[in-house]
Amino acid sequence: MDKIKPNFATTRTLMRRLARDHIKNYKGRLGLALCMMVIIAATTATFAKLIEPILDKIFIEKNEAALWPIGLAVIVLFAVRGLATYGEAMLMNGIGQGIIRDLQNRMFRHVVRADLAFFHGSQTGALVSRFTYDVGMLRYAVANTITGMGKDILTLIFLMGMLFYQDAKLAFIALVVFPLTAFPIAKLGRKVRKLSYTSQGSAGTYASLLEQVFHGMRHVKANNTEDEEVSRAEHLTENLYILSQRSQRYRSANSPIMEFFGAIAVCAVIIYGGYQVIDGYKTTGAFFSFITALLLAYEPLKGLAKLNAGLQEGMASAQRIYDLLEVPSKIVDAPDAKDLELAQAKIEFRDVEFSYDNGKTALWNMQLDIPAGRTTALVGPSGGGKSTILNLIPRFYDVSKGSIVIDGQNVRDVTLHSLRDAMALVSQETLLFDDTIRANIAYGQKNAGELDIIQAAKAAGAHEFIMSMPNGYDTPVGPQGSKLSGGQRQRVAIARAMLKNAPILLLDEATSALDSNTERQVQSALQDLMRGRTTIVIAHRLSTIVNADLIYVIDQGWVVESGTHQQLLAKGGAYAKLYSMQYQAQDQNQPAPQLNAVNA
Repeated sequence: MDKIKPNFATTRTLMRRLARDHIKNYKGRLGLALCMMVIIAATTATFAKLIEPILDKIFIEKNEAALWPIGLAVIVLFAVRGLATYGEAMLMNGIGQGIIRDLQNRMFRHVVRADLAFFHGSQTGALVSRFTYDVGMLRYAVANTITGMGKDILTLIFLMGMLFYQDAKLAFIALVVFPLTAFPIAKLGRKVRKLSYTSQGSAGTYASLLEQVFHGMRHVKANNTEDEEVSRAEHLTENLYILSQRSQRYRSANSPIMEFFGAIAVCAVIIYGGYQVIDGYKTTGAFFSFITALLLAYEPLKGLAKLNAGLQEGMASAQRIYDLLEVPSKIVDAPDAKDLELAQAKIEFRDVEFSYDNGKTALWNMQLDIPAGRTTALVGPSGGGKSTILNLIPRFYDVSKGSIVIDGQNVRDVTLHSLRDAMALVSQETLLFDDTIRANIAYGQKNAGELDIIQAAKAAGAHEFIMSMPNGYDTPVGPQGSKLSGGQRQRVAIARAMLKNAPILLLDEATSALDSNTERQVQSALQDLMRGRTTIVIAHRLSTIVNADLIYVIDQGWVVESGTHQQLLAKGGAYAKLYSMQYQAQDQNQPAPQLNAVNA
């Protein structure tokens, strides 16, 4: 959804959409809450009417017989009003919290199924802000809008009915000025909504900064950039402060407008009604009953004026939420998609080209034959397109031209679930969730048994270090696996892939961030994992893939060479130059561990 200029039509459209999508689920509780609001409104108007007998019967006529009935009536009136207020508050809170739950669940369902490109183009903090700040603002707006438009409007109707019942002419004099407030209040509401939309976006940017800095605190300290990050944060908070002050100025402007026009109305009633009392046309009790009803009507009128500002803030949040919900997913199953049927797991790239959303072409006329059950390595300069190739196989992205075929089946013609179920990914950036080691190994494998998990950990060389921990497999790993070392995290990731037992294995520089000793341990586990699988390896250190069955050299989106290690060295081309550069820099006494080609 593009940013829309706020006005009555867009507000009405968003409110209707919210009612259709979420509020309709609470019709029963909403109906009961409206009944409570009717009781509150009726008792408020009744209290105004009680002022007349209190003054006339008790204070002017000195009628003692009226003391107890009127006193008891006041007690009953306020007791009923108090109970109705409690019921309305509990019901509306339940509705508001329910809307939060429903919206957050709906948003998460949508976002978790979004394309990978969406996450690469979005700030994490900004996304989190939609789930927390925006949803909270919308809950507040919806709950208060329903309450305001229900309780305040109903109270106004009852009180206005009381005013016109007592003196229609005086009521007209009192209320004629209030329509004049509609235009300035509506204009102020539009300004609040514009500022709120901008402010919420800035809050998301600030949340992203916090997430980046806290996650990368080691690099911040290593580069002595604490002051620079403080300056960035202060700039953002200053901007938020300015936006908040401007928004508050417009919100607060409602009060003097209502106070001014309210004073005019009360002044007119006092002058005209005073003459009626002096001339004997109205009793003192009737006059003060009318004034009481008018003053009581003033509070819901002020509430409705303030409601517009809060509503516009909520609609800015609603627009941002629907912006998110309307982001389409392009990577979806074809209407007639079938499950992938594997015989050998041979992968072919046929004239594949790929461009990112920014228009940059990453792959050109790519022709790859990846043999089944063998190890194929992708090497070349950084940014050449190796990771893009790996991302296209499980359809994290779709090709712009050409096709990717697995055992004769175009990956776009099979279901995403079956395609990705046939693959296991181990990458350089190992992601472990803030859960136990057991849960992380079994991630994605709901039916995995205890023995299966332990066997996978043993095969990955992880069982020994896991059992040395205080709680064994029930040991929490911390956020992003922070309680484990880099090698331990990689072995847990390999155990996860072992447990999945997928026929296709994707290794994206799985050991490049490890030290030599840890790398040897992890490579040993990878050897067992690769056995009998179609394996595609992206390697930075060429010495780790010299025994691969097939090596493709990728540069600037093109396949510039292919062959075995010995064949490519004999050619004396791009691969030979890369290998020579790395070999000269390598300590000859401590060669890097190798990924051996392991056949079924």
